[in-house]
Amino acid sequence: MIDSKIMETTKSILKEFGNTYFSDKGTLKRNKVIEDLDAYTPMLMKALLANQLIHDTYTESVVIDDKSVEIFKLNQFIEMFTYKEYWQDSYTKFENKIGLTAGGKFIDETADVVLDFPFKDTVLKAGMTKEDQKDTDEPFLHETIAKAEIDQLLEPKIFVNATKYDQENLDGAPVDTFEDNNLIIKGNNLIALNSLKKRYTGCVKLIYLDPPYNTGSDSFEYNDQFSRSTWLTFIKNRVEIAKKLLTNDGVILIQTSFHQYPYLRVLLDNILGEDCHQFDLNVLVRHPDRALTADKPFNDVMEYTLIYSRQNDFQMPRKIEKKTPDKYDRVVTVADHQDEVLELGNKKVDVFLPEHTDIKKVEPATDNLHRETIRGSIREKNSSGRFYVAYLENLRGKYPPRTIFRVPDMGDDGLGYRYFELPKSSKIKNGAYYQGMPTSSDVTKKPYPNFINMVEPYNQANNQGTYSFRNGKKPEEFIQYLINIFTNEHDIVLDFFMGSATTQAVALKMHRRFIGIEQMDYIKTVSVERLKKVIEGEQGGISKDVNWQGGGSFVYAELMEKNQGYLKDVQQAETTKQLEDVVNRMIEGGADFDFRVDVEKVLQDPEYQAMALADKKQLIVKVIDKNQLYYAYSDMDDRDVQELMSDSDIAFSKSFYGERDL
Repeated sequence: MIDSKIMETTKSILKEFGNTYFSDKGTLKRNKVIEDLDAYTPMLMKALLANQLIHDTYTESVVIDDKSVEIFKLNQFIEMFTYKEYWQDSYTKFENKIGLTAGGKFIDETADVVLDFPFKDTVLKAGMTKEDQKDTDEPFLHETIAKAEIDQLLEPKIFVNATKYDQENLDGAPVDTFEDNNLIIKGNNLIALNSLKKRYTGCVKLIYLDPPYNTGSDSFEYNDQFSRSTWLTFIKNRVEIAKKLLTNDGVILIQTSFHQYPYLRVLLDNILGEDCHQFDLNVLVRHPDRALTADKPFNDVMEYTLIYSRQNDFQMPRKIEKKTPDKYDRVVTVADHQDEVLELGNKKVDVFLPEHTDIKKVEPATDNLHRETIRGSIREKNSSGRFYVAYLENLRGKYPPRTIFRVPDMGDDGLGYRYFELPKSSKIKNGAYYQGMPTSSDVTKKPYPNFINMVEPYNQANNQGTYSFRNGKKPEEFIQYLINIFTNEHDIVLDFFMGSATTQAVALKMHRRFIGIEQMDYIKTVSVERLKKVIEGEQGGISKDVNWQGGGSFVYAELMEKNQGYLKDVQQAETTKQLEDVVNRMIEGGADFDFRVDVEKVLQDPEYQAMALADKKQLIVKVIDKNQLYYAYSDMDDRDVQELMSDSDIAFSKSFYGERDL
């Protein structure tokens, strides 16, 4: 594994002290280093803090008595010497183990449970395409050790090729300013998310994610064969930044299958907060009797949507149903004079024996009553149910079955009273009450179920959106269901695993604003083209249900490629000559290679020259600096960078980040 910059820097500083910190064989005397650090040995501390990289990474300014004081984070610095594989990009306490732990101890050693896994304190630099999976040495950066490299990786990037699509410009028109329009970004989603922070922090109402399920099937163009540790790190890095974009009442929804569901649940509880977990929506996506392959151990028919709120005081929306008179089909008639009056719960309750009452079932109407049996949760969670249990249920032996009690000042149906009925047998405890249509609201609010049947929409999903996208497309009806629950018109919906743009298409049809991110090249041939059809008024998916007639607009922009362009060229090289041409072009063009590698010497090495083309490509991909896939926004001050951009590119990037030319 390749050492990080800070490791090399610290090594060089320690070597200046001769044999003090290194043995004759060149082995680091870790205990001696830690001992001197604990003692704040002046010469060592002076040498370390004189280095700008170490100073910036391990010091923090605090204000004490109105004076700014710099604190050296000694424990964090010392921690890096305490592990066998110290200061490596893939640093972790566990090389090959994954499990439930707390404080570094596994579950059999403690009662406190979190998810711990290799690389959990790192940022994964790897991309998401199939080509990346050939590189088995996943590039990781530790959050403390490689802080400077991570800051460089994630700083905001330049946007180029900004194009607006609307009904007047279906072929697209260049734009040099960004207003609050729908937005699609082509580029790595981790990097793009960090470029959204300044403009969109606290602005997104709903984030829907449909990441690679990590099934090992490699069923579509994303890398679907991450190791579990890598996959968890991949999700963690993105969710941590995505959370910052949510509004206070925003939610994040992540779709997955059984393969990673339990690990994902514990991971998200840790990142987003267990108290913020609302529920897991179980989605039936295949008919239970329809097996895709007969050799499977069981028929996998479910997917899961994990739903988390930004804050733990979030109130789940309720399912709103228009009240109808369908179930109001009873008329209750009692005698002019009650048989008895009881004092129950500070209320004067009229008693009518069965021979003095008449209950008929009639055609439903708004003026009739509805009979509700007092059982289950109604006995505890309904005010009428609680009154029956507290005062009437124990009267079953005293009064005949089906005696009616008229209780004043109950209900919101405008009657001023509520009828209660004893059960038809004294051996039955569940009675009933009769209520009219409530006058306080014309709707009923119910909790959403944690299970929905989406078999039919999933079977038809590939036919939606004009463009085929097999095995990775969600049905519009499912996304509509989620957007209906958690958003209102004009709210922002974000999906940074955009794929075929189902989320964006549905958001547009439902008059929500959207942001989409996709790094695969099909963003132009599938995603953008689908949204252009939506603007034209295509009638697939949910169009008829929402009476979609077309309209709307969006802006497409790309992160400005730096090494990303070279990376593609290397991967696409079909001959050794083509690969050599790309590498020479990279050297001449000043491409960024890993600072520890002399590429020109590598090319002259006989061992490299004897490699097969595939191995050469893999090696070159490894040495390309993944921190420099795209140009940083701060690079725009460089004239050489500006020469690669159009005036429109420069103006759009400045507009996006809220800056203007003076």
